[in-house]
Amino acid sequence: MIYKPYGYLSQFVNNGPKKAQKKLLGTLYNFPEHVMSVGRLDEKSEGLLFITTNGKISNAINSSAYEKEYYALVDGAISAQAIKKLQNGVEIGFNGIKYQTKPCKVNLLKAEPVLPLREKKIRDARHGPVTWISVTLTEGKFRQVRKMTSAVGFPTLRLVRVRVGNVRIKTMQSGEVIPLMQSPLEIL
Repeated sequence: MIYKPYGYLSQFVNNGPKKAQKKLLGTLYNFPEHVMSVGRLDEKSEGLLFITTNGKISNAINSSAYEKEYYALVDGAISAQAIKKLQNGVEIGFNGIKYQTKPCKVNLLKAEPVLPLREKKIRDARHGPVTWISVTLTEGKFRQVRKMTSAVGFPTLRLVRVRVGNVRIKTMQSGEVIPLMQSPLEIL
């Protein structure tokens, strides 16, 4: 498992000239050949990813059988009404089609979570209110959490996946890799 840093793509092979200047996970560790990230986090997102060479493990973890929890720092003092909308599901765009997200768990975090510092500065409360929320999903459309918070008027400023199933990032640092001695499915 790896704590994917901000600014990296969740891939190991450069797939074209546009990505020539992009940072790839493969530069962070001496991974075995033919590895893939289980699920993806966009370039601006960070947090827990599993790395495997087993497609069956990848499909199982990406299924709706395992919850994925994210901490999102949103722009503004999020309202109870916006949280309720997120919990019930909101309409977002996905591949040019409108998509209604499934109901999910959304909670206001009472305190700022302890997370590794990010290389790129984030707008903070000195420039207006910000709020940390927890969003727990069993689905994962492209940039879903970001699209959901924007749909209710509170764009995401920082997004960190903190949990997949029963596995949490705990005190992992950005870029840290922890080799697993057993299948992720056995610990989830």
